[in-house]
Amino acid sequence: MGTVGPTQAVPMTTQITPKDRVRMALAHEQPDRCPMQISFTPEFARRLRAELRLDDAHAHNPHGGGNTYQLERALGEDMLITSVGWANSYYQAEHDYTDEWGVGWKICPYETPFGRGHYTEPRGHPLADDDAISRYRPPDPHRPGLYEAAAQLVRDHGRDYFVAGATVTTVFETAWALRGLEQLMTDLVEDPDRAEAVLDIPFNYHLTAAKKLVELGVDMIWTGDDIGGQTAMILSPALWRRILKPRMARYFAELKAINPRLKIAYHSDGVIQPVIPDLIEIGVDVLNPIQPACIDPAWLKRTYGDRLCFWGSVDEQHTLPFGTPADVRAEVRERLATLGNNGGLIIGPTHHVQLDTPMENFRALGNNGGLIIGPTHHVQL
Repeated sequence: MGTVGPTQAVPMTTQITPKDRVRMALAHEQPDRCPMQISFTPEFARRLRAELRLDDAHAHNPHGGGNTYQLERALGEDMLITSVGWANSYYQAEHDYTDEWGVGWKICPYETPFGRGHYTEPRGHPLADDDAISRYRPPDPHRPGLYEAAAQLVRDHGRDYFVAGATVTTVFETAWALRGLEQLMTDLVEDPDRAEAVLDIPFNYHLTAAKKLVELGVDMIWTGDDIGGQTAMILSPALWRRILKPRMARYFAELKAINPRLKIAYHSDGVIQPVIPDLIEIGVDVLNPIQPACIDPAWLKRTYGDRLCFWGSVDEQHTLPFGTPADVRAEVRERLATLGNNGGLIIGPTHHVQLDTPMENFRALGNNGGLIIGPTHHVQL
């Protein structure tokens, strides 16, 4: 397909499906419009359902938990996500709780002009004591019913929508939730064998889950851990290469052995520029979420756009919650003109849309060509 400018549409002789649109973008082709994926915190999802006058009263967990996808389909999103793994433990309740892994969670409320929201923080670590590691038994990734929601999504919507199976918090984040971040980081220096034993617990669980999701027919596996901070990596590149790169290389190889056409997405917030060549080397196809305060999206496209695709890139730290609608529209146009030029982009916010986001900013997310919140329930980004 020839070169098409970022605001031009490719002529289509037949109606393109959301699945077609994502596949074209990931093949570095320019579809009729840039494909889109957006997720929401439970509180923003409630606001959005009221705005759209939708009747789905089911509690919305962006990491899983029985999502009906009514919101995503009403907005015209192109990719639907089904999640299996420790990340599903987020947002399980609006009071303190302990998840099935034994990790304790504290509810942290916050106030916005649109009401009170909450986020969750791991506060109790079942492997904090050294002796607990050898006795620990994680949840069973083979148990009946664990994959029913994923199977239903593929069955009901896999023909028309691009389906991503999420096993995020794949190794490092789950490991530090089990052990405690400070203690795990200490182990990596003082007792690497103990650290490796903890890291293997979530690695083995999530690899088993990812294989099952591939066998069920998902189009992409979404993996990754937050290894980047605002100004530097949380782990040194050398440490990441020692403890995570070999595991993720095996992870990706075993999944692509099941389905060579499978796409692999890797998630990390923050600064991760030093290891992007390593991620390409071990088989990553799509980088997420492209946090613009930490990575220059235009540089990323120039440097790696022939070898990587991108997912996200609209600033959830500043622009969506605190900018004006004009700021949001300008940022979306910039992303389409850079990251999305000649395909290669699934556009969306860099995190779940939070309760502090004004609805006019959310509408502006696609108004350049354009997100329509209203009776038509249709999106055209």
